[in-house]
Amino acid sequence: MFEIGPGKVAAKTFFDVEFPKGHVGVKSFDAELVDEEGNSVPLYEAYLHHWFAIKYHAKDWNMLKIIPKNPLEGAIYIRNEGKCNSYILPAYWGLGGESRGTKSNIPDPYAVEQGNPSYVPIGYEEKWLLNLMVIDTRGTKHRKHCTECRCNRFNLPKNFYNVTLGIDGKPLSSNYKGGIFCCQDNLQCKLKKDFEAPARKLALRYKITWVEWNQQQIPVRFYILDSTDRVRTNGSQIIHDCQSEFTIPSNNGKKHSPPHIEKANIPIERGGYLIYGTSHMHTGVINATLYGQDGRTLYTSKPTYGDGNEPGNEKGYVVGMSGSYPKPGSIKIKDGEIVTVETRYKSGFLTGAMGHMYIYLADRLP
Repeated sequence: MFEIGPGKVAAKTFFDVEFPKGHVGVKSFDAELVDEEGNSVPLYEAYLHHWFAIKYHAKDWNMLKIIPKNPLEGAIYIRNEGKCNSYILPAYWGLGGESRGTKSNIPDPYAVEQGNPSYVPIGYEEKWLLNLMVIDTRGTKHRKHCTECRCNRFNLPKNFYNVTLGIDGKPLSSNYKGGIFCCQDNLQCKLKKDFEAPARKLALRYKITWVEWNQQQIPVRFYILDSTDRVRTNGSQIIHDCQSEFTIPSNNGKKHSPPHIEKANIPIERGGYLIYGTSHMHTGVINATLYGQDGRTLYTSKPTYGDGNEPGNEKGYVVGMSGSYPKPGSIKIKDGEIVTVETRYKSGFLTGAMGHMYIYLADRLP
């Protein structure tokens, strides 16, 4: 649980969260934002920008009989099979405002294998963390712009651009107009004059379903692919350069402008049968499509926009992204195949847009 006030950003990481114990196969992982009483919180009050579940191996200090100053000393973070820059998009599960309406269940007999003791180094324990970003938009002057993390809508420190480092590790350019760096923890989105409301406590409520691991389960490998990934080579080395987010330029108010397209060609070193796929994108999305190297469509993920007031149907917000469950064996990505991630947004100035595609691949069929 965390506290947040009107216009504030909460960017938090919670370590050693509760997770199924033992050698298990995870079938689904769903989450939503709730208040102290467990009631669902609508996106127009507190916008769930994103949440991610990340695995790490922590030293077993009880086994080592040491009391460390920092219990995370020596921790090893375990990323998914996607090849983005080492610390970019490492999660195993995670979505955003579309969480309530996006399926995550994996069909039988497939599952994401976790807790296999043979994969955990001696002297370590397998643990999980949750990372989230929530923006409280109560009383904000420009609610939509706050959810986009548009920099000029926030009360940024005077030296913000001098001390803030971007994804490349260099000082953030003054041309950076919006995105996750303007939504750092405790920053304040500008409020309407004289607006007052109390801070409140919120929590990310999550539900995991799983089965005990056995020979009947078939493991799937999970990938996050990013439409900003600018793949290049250095000799025989493949280098992935994911930006995680991007800005859509203004269309100067033109009607019927073509959509904004981000496209990345990504080699999949180890292929497999496509079991499930979906995507994480923001308001303004039209769709996201994954293509095979021969141009065949592997799947398309489409948004559902809300048209009401209740949580899960908030008007104007993306409240779900469709998933794909192809007939087992009908879609296979070959080893080394170059797939194309294509994300489409409506034209018009938009900051902090994301185009992440999630795929689950299996080595074999039942």
